[in-house]
Amino acid sequence: MQEFQERMDVIGNNIANVNTTAYKSSRMEFADAFSQTYRGATAGTATTSNVDPLQIGTGVTSTAIMSNFTQGAVTRTGPQTDLALTGDGFFQVKDSITGTIYATRAGDFRLDQAGRLVTNSGYRVQGFTDSGLTTEGDVVIDGAGRPASADPLATVSSWAIGTNGKVTVRLSDNTEYVRGQILLQKFSDPNALTKQGNNLYGSLGAAGPLTTGTAPSGASAPGSNGTGVVESGALELSNVDLANEFAQMIVTQRSFQANARIITTSDEILQELVNLKR
Repeated sequence: MQEFQERMDVIGNNIANVNTTAYKSSRMEFADAFSQTYRGATAGTATTSNVDPLQIGTGVTSTAIMSNFTQGAVTRTGPQTDLALTGDGFFQVKDSITGTIYATRAGDFRLDQAGRLVTNSGYRVQGFTDSGLTTEGDVVIDGAGRPASADPLATVSSWAIGTNGKVTVRLSDNTEYVRGQILLQKFSDPNALTKQGNNLYGSLGAAGPLTTGTAPSGASAPGSNGTGVVESGALELSNVDLANEFAQMIVTQRSFQANARIITTSDEILQELVNLKR
C-alpha cells in the first residue's frame, strides 16, 4: 500500500506539472521484494527427480523513479529571449553567488539590467561570451566586442539568436557581428540528474557529461555532437500525457484498494482463529 501511495504521488506530480515549461514526466518502477523460503530447490539424481523451491513473496518495493526525457511539443511565444530546444541537450545556467552550474531544458529566459541572458530566478545562461567564440562565461547581449570598423558610439538596434545558438547583434550604424554563442551539454545518463526545483537539474558530474565539444568545459554548439538546435521565440512544453496519467491513476487506485482489502480479509481470518479457540 505504501508503494502504491508513492506511485500516486508521482502521478499527481506529473499532472500538477502538465503546464510547466519543458517538464519531463516521471514513472515509478517496481520489483518484487525478498521471498521467504520454506523449502530450497534440490537437483535431481539418477534415481530421483529434482524438487522445486517453495517460496512466498513478502511484497513489492520501488526500484527507481525514472524521468522521461522525450521531446515535448514546441509552441511559438514571440519574445526573442524564449528559447526552445529541438533534440537532445540541456542549457547550462550558473548561480552567480555560489558558482554552481545547473542544467535545464526550460528556455523561458529574460535579459537583466546588464544585458545578460538569465532565468526567471536570475541564473545566468552559459556559453561563449566573446565575438571570437573562445571564452566561456555569461551570455551577454550588448555592443561589446564590435568590429574595429564600427562606429564606437553606435548602440544596439536589434539582435537575434540563431538555431546554432550564435547571438548576432546589429548596431545603429548597420554593423552586424556575432556577440557570443549559447552552448549545450549532453549526458550519458540523464536520469542521474537530480531535480533542484525551478526547472533546474543538479549532479551534472554523476550524469556523465559528454565532454566532446570545443568549449573548455566540453559543452557543444547547438546542432553539433548530437545536440539539438535552438528555436528563438518559442518554448518547449511539458511532455506529460494526461490520458496516460489518468489511466495509471485509476490502476494505482484500484491496486491500493485491493491491497487494503487483503488486510481486511486477513484480519477477519485471524478473528475466526480467535473464535475457534473460544
